[in-house]
Amino acid sequence: MKNAIPEPTIPSYLPNRYLCQKTTDKLILDGRLDKPFWEKAPWSENFVDIEGDAKPIPSKQTRVKMLWDDEYFYFCAELLEDEIWATLTERDSVIFQDNDFEIFIDPDGDTHNYYEFEINALNTVWDLLLVKPYRDGGPSINGWDINGLKTAVYIDGKLNDPSTKKDNRKWSVEVAMPWNILKECAKEQRAPKPGEFWRVNFSRVQWQVEDKEDMYVKKINPATNKPFPEDNWVWSPMGIINMHYPELWGYVFFTDNSAKELPDIPEDESRKWQLRKVYYWQRRYFSEHGSFTTDVGEELGRELPEGFKIETTSRTFLASLQSSEGNRRIYIREDGKVWEES
Repeated sequence: MKNAIPEPTIPSYLPNRYLCQKTTDKLILDGRLDKPFWEKAPWSENFVDIEGDAKPIPSKQTRVKMLWDDEYFYFCAELLEDEIWATLTERDSVIFQDNDFEIFIDPDGDTHNYYEFEINALNTVWDLLLVKPYRDGGPSINGWDINGLKTAVYIDGKLNDPSTKKDNRKWSVEVAMPWNILKECAKEQRAPKPGEFWRVNFSRVQWQVEDKEDMYVKKINPATNKPFPEDNWVWSPMGIINMHYPELWGYVFFTDNSAKELPDIPEDESRKWQLRKVYYWQRRYFSEHGSFTTDVGEELGRELPEGFKIETTSRTFLASLQSSEGNRRIYIREDGKVWEES
């Protein structure tokens, strides 16, 4: 724990929300999205740059849909594209070295023990479990697999053929993840119930490519002799070029179809965000002084509601706030984990 945590530049805490409806239909995966199964699911907002309003709107549209039933969490994504290419064919390759689509899921919202999934246009996947975000020293468990995972990709055009660029339209993805695997890191180790939410985000990695000898290759920056940096386009903007800030992901609310309108983000979630700012502050202080402190500074202190408490040792801290209802406390510690009294 030597370095300060880079803080996201977001003006206020307003992650995107999605109302995920329950389905009784059965999905036959082929990657195509023009089927009755997806008709009632709303499209998400179009993806934006990972840094949000600080960067231009992406040049190519991306959007997603979600549904659920008693067995699976379903996702589909539509990625408009005239340069459809992929190279990696081995499962658990570093898929973002190709253009890809990615899903991130934190079932209980504590920012620890969350899932990452990546897929390219060849339907090659990389699924892994993160014990903690990398910033907190967490390893990734590449050997973890979503057993029972179902995926499909549809190419509206031609793959890996620059001569067809003018006729290429998009590639699309369907994914079914079984609850019996996802529940591993969920509240009470179960699938969600109607009215509950999970924290979710999506990313599209997009490289600059060119046609060389009838193949797509990454464009090289002559100044560095390396490929130009990839673009990162996301559903819920992060305010920082790093997907591993689960506290910034969107809210997916599950409904049995009795709810027709998106719920508001619960008040306690904003209190968790206030504690998260204490975490950023403490990590910065530690990087400068080699220890934590009970003094969180005048400016930050004014933002914290009455009842804020903090305990420290030289190498740990535990900060807490009362819940909005006042009947329990919400905690955060030095490695960023957030939880509520049971």
